[in-house]
Amino acid sequence: MCGIAGVCFYSGIVNEKMLKQMTHSIAHRGPDGEGFHIEDNVGLAHKRLSIIDPEGGHQPMTNEDGTVWVTFNGAIYNYLELRQSLLQKGHRFKSYCDTEVIIHAYEEYGEQCVQKFNGMFAFAIWDSKKHTLFAARDRFGVKPFYYYFDHNKFLFASEIKALHASGMVPKNANFAGINDYVVFQFSLGNKTLFKDISKLEPGFFLKVTFDNGLKVEKSQYWDLKFSYDTYHTEDYYVDKLLFLIEDAVKIRLRSDVPLGSHLSGGLDSSAIVCIASELLGGSGLKTFTGGFNEGKEYNETEYAKIVSKFSNTEYFETILRPEDFQNTLESIIYYLDEPGAGPGVFPQYFVSKLASQHVKVVLGGQGGDEVFMGYARYLVAYLEECLRGAIFETAEKDKYAVTMESIIPNLPMLKTYGPMLQYFWNEGIFSSQEERYFKLVDRSEGMRGLFREDLFAGQDYSPFESFKEIFNKDDLHSYINKMMYFDLKGSLPALLQVEDRTSMAFGLESRIPLLDYRIAELIATIPPSVKFRGGESKALFKKAIKNIVPAQIFNRKDKMGFPVPLVQWYKGELRDYVGDILLGETTKQRGIYNTREIEGLLTHEGKFSRVVWGMLCLELWFRKFID
Repeated sequence: MCGIAGVCFYSGIVNEKMLKQMTHSIAHRGPDGEGFHIEDNVGLAHKRLSIIDPEGGHQPMTNEDGTVWVTFNGAIYNYLELRQSLLQKGHRFKSYCDTEVIIHAYEEYGEQCVQKFNGMFAFAIWDSKKHTLFAARDRFGVKPFYYYFDHNKFLFASEIKALHASGMVPKNANFAGINDYVVFQFSLGNKTLFKDISKLEPGFFLKVTFDNGLKVEKSQYWDLKFSYDTYHTEDYYVDKLLFLIEDAVKIRLRSDVPLGSHLSGGLDSSAIVCIASELLGGSGLKTFTGGFNEGKEYNETEYAKIVSKFSNTEYFETILRPEDFQNTLESIIYYLDEPGAGPGVFPQYFVSKLASQHVKVVLGGQGGDEVFMGYARYLVAYLEECLRGAIFETAEKDKYAVTMESIIPNLPMLKTYGPMLQYFWNEGIFSSQEERYFKLVDRSEGMRGLFREDLFAGQDYSPFESFKEIFNKDDLHSYINKMMYFDLKGSLPALLQVEDRTSMAFGLESRIPLLDYRIAELIATIPPSVKFRGGESKALFKKAIKNIVPAQIFNRKDKMGFPVPLVQWYKGELRDYVGDILLGETTKQRGIYNTREIEGLLTHEGKFSRVVWGMLCLELWFRKFID
């Protein structure tokens, strides 16, 4: 885990001062050391957080003859197995770290080395023999990779602020990215909120070559393939899933420094903690939890304590207050580079801070909702499909559809989702699947009116068209696969951005077992009639971990997802703070908002609405990065 940065010039010499400016801006990512490698018009930089082989893992790292150099952020969990395989092929190692495995795997397999890695990674390799920079990002995008390219120069870094620190990258707002943000609260594809700054998409690599100017070529090396295995039984899938989850946790326990785990009290993090504790012999694991004092609907600490006691972990918790939000929101926006996802980033930031005081590595349950189909909106979408099928007598035409009879026992999951259901049913019923799911993920209701009417009108860009391109990808076969696939490509990278920034803000490595690609590949092969039977949330995952977690956790019906009492605070302790930002002179002078509508928003926002949150983060982002 670290921070990486680098530069390629077509003409011009790289100087170490510029690279140091870039690494200084992301020093929080790697407090244990830094390094640089410069070859005339190419420079690599690195800030190190020492996890594996602290003594031998200095970066940038090179091969024996100094022709291949790498700067790497992340962890290759299967590095021991790969190291042994490469030794048998004649490669010589001078360290025991996973970074050196990347170098030799690249020498052995070239670009296809990425197919060998089970891990989270963003790295850049300078191959002086080929005069090529090769860079790659892991399959789900756990680790970030941003770049700027203008044919004469190519700059990359773990965080956007490092690109700006070079002094060579302009700071301009990208209103296509902001359009996405208004709709989804994240940007789709390779877009960012900064004009001319892109992110390398998950599962992609790129090559920078020197040919009458710099040339950048991108290729996708991995994607989920939904090809159904109809031969095996449900019991087979459950057994294989449990094996993969346990193995995913096991290889993520490889560390030469203290290790702990996030623990929310929900099913995902609880399963990770229980498995990890068992693998560690039932003792020695530290767990970290956050909560609020505003009532049970905002506090899961009682469930986290049940899991901690059950697994014999050392339990730590932090309780968040309104003043914590006011004192840290601007810092959080700074670490994020660009706002994205929901207000869960606020408690996650403080839980990471707590964990960093005790360990250097934490496990987490992120990704479970996307991989195991845990969102309530999936059930809402299928409820409409079942009604359509029952009314128009077409239910049997789609062999993968959830039936009306089977969905009824699972509907109580929606008892607390009244506002979502009311919004979903108010128009467009029985229109196309793409239109209906877009309505479920579109967060612009109540937000678009807060901007100047013509702000997005002249754009040759449509968030809905971008959404459709992902949602309607070939060979997804089923509604549940389409929804799952969009969330893996859209909302998950935004959540992982939060995961990366809140952990790295404190020099903490976060590992996510449920995003082991082998698990997702297994789920993609299971027919929807098995993995989403009756619209049951996380059906196979629950069966796999039923005997692993405490019964009180397994039988919970009140799925929470780390809600934050922000609306309560906006109308109370934080009213002046929020009002000063959203109604202040700086906001009015920006010229993009409808400030009259914002005034009404502060008094009428619903309990779990994200509109104020979205506006607050966007305006603070403008002030921090653009102004």
